[in-house]
Amino acid sequence: MSEISFSDWNLPEYILDALAVEGWEKPTEIQREAIPPAREGSDIIGQARTGSGKTAAFGIPIIERSEPTGLPQSIVLCPTRELATQVCSELQWIQGDKGLIILPVYGGTDLEKQAQKLNSGVDIIVGTPGRVIDMTKRKHLNLQSISLLCLDEADRMLDMGFWPDISWIFSNMPERNQTLLFSATFPQEIIDSTDELLNNPVTIMSDDLEVEVPEINQKWIRIGRANKLWGVGRILANMESADQCLIFCNTKRMVELLEDRLGKHRFSSSTLHGDMSQNKREKVMLGFRDNEIKVLIATDVAARGLDVDGVTIVINYDLPDNPEDYVHRIGRTGRMGKKGNAWSFVGREDLRQLERIRTTWNLNIVKSDAPDLPDGVNRDPVRPRKDWAESSDPFGMVQISINAGANLISSKLSLSEWLISQAKVKELAIGEISINEKYTTVDIHAESAQRVLEILERREYNGSKLTAELAIR
Repeated sequence: MSEISFSDWNLPEYILDALAVEGWEKPTEIQREAIPPAREGSDIIGQARTGSGKTAAFGIPIIERSEPTGLPQSIVLCPTRELATQVCSELQWIQGDKGLIILPVYGGTDLEKQAQKLNSGVDIIVGTPGRVIDMTKRKHLNLQSISLLCLDEADRMLDMGFWPDISWIFSNMPERNQTLLFSATFPQEIIDSTDELLNNPVTIMSDDLEVEVPEINQKWIRIGRANKLWGVGRILANMESADQCLIFCNTKRMVELLEDRLGKHRFSSSTLHGDMSQNKREKVMLGFRDNEIKVLIATDVAARGLDVDGVTIVINYDLPDNPEDYVHRIGRTGRMGKKGNAWSFVGREDLRQLERIRTTWNLNIVKSDAPDLPDGVNRDPVRPRKDWAESSDPFGMVQISINAGANLISSKLSLSEWLISQAKVKELAIGEISINEKYTTVDIHAESAQRVLEILERREYNGSKLTAELAIR
């Protein structure tokens, strides 16, 4: 089976020539299993991860089936603009010199210009559900003539709330006679829909669904929010001239804040998130692909559809909420046979999510310290901070250990009153006090802990100098 090559399938010359230009000789597993039945007109359910070659798995049958008539015959629905752009680009080169008009249709771009292109004739559409519906309702797109529909990353579209839109599109395609559905995972909602949407589909469960990360060195650092910027500084300080780094945050606000904070520490970076104009996003992605941008901070909008071979470092500044997104994030590095490094910042509240990610994908994510400063650098680009919040209990209290016991500290009340008067903290900021023979522990609210420590170090208690430190619970 592994000896099969594209030339064994009697593909049209224009496709074989295009594949040869790209150096493609043998199909990947998902291509090997999906292309033959799809070419015969069967509906397909294909389970395949990002990077497995699934775009060509549905792209080759679509290109072969479509003709340059100027009427829409095939449509590929994608969850994001970035993925739609990538899929459209790949279909363009797969078709070689066939002459099909392939048009991306998604929001965030000039609606009138897009409408003009649709009105002038198109053979294949690659779009996001919302804009496809918009163009259909505005009469710029006629779904009546489309016979083949492909859903790419169906699970992602479900997560993003597109399933009602997809149902609407399905119901407005009376001539549809072939459906291709590709997804990395199959939530119950998708399984429930397949009977309605597909007709006797060929089901392909790819053996290579397991994440292949032999060239991705995955590490996690126990680090709280107060020191994440320090951790980023350590990693960026070790970057070499050929490296590129992609940093993932869970919100656009955190993306913008991190860019601003890195800038104040003389690190140059760019951002990518869903609220940017399409022109600006495309400009940023082009700069990143051309290696003009070395550090890109992004939300998950960039995790799918952003393929840059030069990415050597991925940083999960925030752990993703969805374990599947972790795979897509780290998959941006270690490409084309190059080694990659994936760092994840994990605070106390993230430990359970880290375990979910590990067990879901059976990944070896190794606990690590932040990298040492490179040779010749003797000062951190970002100074580390004491992270009291990371050391606190669920009530926000940290424990301070004092090197004095019952011989010096006569009572809990006297110590509490001294701390309140000397450190100017509220009574509620002081929790349980335990006095032993040799030492004393005091629970202090994290917001007041630094001040209490400073007071203990600077002032005498009952005529004696005290030393204090954060206790390990």
